[in-house]
Amino acid sequence: MSSRPTSATPAVDHAATPARPALIWTALVLVYVFWGSTYLGIRVAVESLPPLTSAALRFAAAAGVLALVLRLRRGPGALRVDRRQLGWAALVGVLLLAGGNGLVVLAESGSEGTALPSGIAALLVATVPLLVVLLRTLGGDRPRPWTFAGVALGFVGLVLLVLPSGGSGSVPLAGALTVVAGAVSWSVGSYLSGRIRMPDDPFVATVYEMVAGAAALAVIATLRGELHGFSPAEVTGRSWAALAYLMVAGSLVAFTAYVWLLAHAPISLVSTYAYVNPAVAVALGALLVAEPVTAQVLLGGAVIVAGVAVVVSTERPRRSAPQPVDGAAPEPARR
Repeated sequence: MSSRPTSATPAVDHAATPARPALIWTALVLVYVFWGSTYLGIRVAVESLPPLTSAALRFAAAAGVLALVLRLRRGPGALRVDRRQLGWAALVGVLLLAGGNGLVVLAESGSEGTALPSGIAALLVATVPLLVVLLRTLGGDRPRPWTFAGVALGFVGLVLLVLPSGGSGSVPLAGALTVVAGAVSWSVGSYLSGRIRMPDDPFVATVYEMVAGAAALAVIATLRGELHGFSPAEVTGRSWAALAYLMVAGSLVAFTAYVWLLAHAPISLVSTYAYVNPAVAVALGALLVAEPVTAQVLLGGAVIVAGVAVVVSTERPRRSAPQPVDGAAPEPARR
């Protein structure tokens, strides 16, 4: 992510540091595919692991690996940041990981009939782009009209997908509301990350975000009593494998790519992952755990893809350096 100055100048929805389109699209594909698959990974992990404890382990392990790599490659000062940067990175990490991811994990845990299916969880997270555009508008930005149209179209697809159909597979209301709350937390964290003073290096920022998120998740898990009577010996190999996948693909690769994208691409473009991830999640859920794919799912998915196309076509990364706003200095790269 890149940190923007804390002046009163209007925020601009473009990257502070231009990057080649090929790099941006490579990072987007990693986020699209890996994060799309993590919904199924979460469902498998929580089969025998306490939900928030598993999330805390995931981010703590990923943070440790990334910190070690940075230390070995860059030397003793690789992770040095000032207190303000550390504080802001911790706040964003709590919002994104403890609030955003943690609530999704909670929603997917539980018994049959109360746990939210992985595909539905991914579909509900598609509210993120709508919330981000709303936050940008409230903050003084003026997204393009077609950006609003694309987000609205994607939201229509979301409604089509989760609208009660009268069948037996109704969506658990508590789980759905939990995921929506997580989407709000993730949206606020993503929005703030572009407007506060974060560590300049996105990989360093990722380390501190994951440490803060893991710590918050561990505290909440302890307060919920998740470790009472828990025995690692009772965890299945299937759940351990899913947790390992979440650590590597979901946290190290995809989250780092997401952090980098927030520094180099418009946030409206970055947020399109929330439209593509559901398609990946629904497909994997159908193929691997027999989650139903109905005509309603196909119709809603098609509308969501159309919304993605509109947002992507109107929010492409700029090739030229951003111009100062109202005489202000260009925004420095951050995160």
